[in-house]
Amino acid sequence: MRCIYIKDNGEQCKANAMSDSNYCYLHNPDISEEEKREAQTRGGRNRSLTITEPLNKITVSSGEDIFTLLDTTIQEVRSGEIDPKIANTIGYLAGVMIKAYEVAKLERRVIDLEQALRS
Repeated sequence: MRCIYIKDNGEQCKANAMSDSNYCYLHNPDISEEEKREAQTRGGRNRSLTITEPLNKITVSSGEDIFTLLDTTIQEVRSGEIDPKIANTIGYLAGVMIKAYEVAKLERRVIDLEQALRS
């Protein structure tokens, strides 16, 4: 059942009513304003924290490893095993790793060419 509270703009609140009330928690007149503020503060803090089980450690030392990491992460997001926020972070860091990997490969080629020219 939906909350029966009518907002200032004439719309009915879209939240679910509490099981023992016709109102949602926020609009319930039996709950003090202080309790509501505390609940909103706790809710905001909890929403900002992503608590999860530690992920398995992996070694990423090649472009193929990065591909595997991203493929695994995508599958874990799709199956609900990993929080999308964590997946976004993994995706971002994988992009940084790809760039670092490409720079390292180029540096290695330059070093090899310089050594070949000296010989």
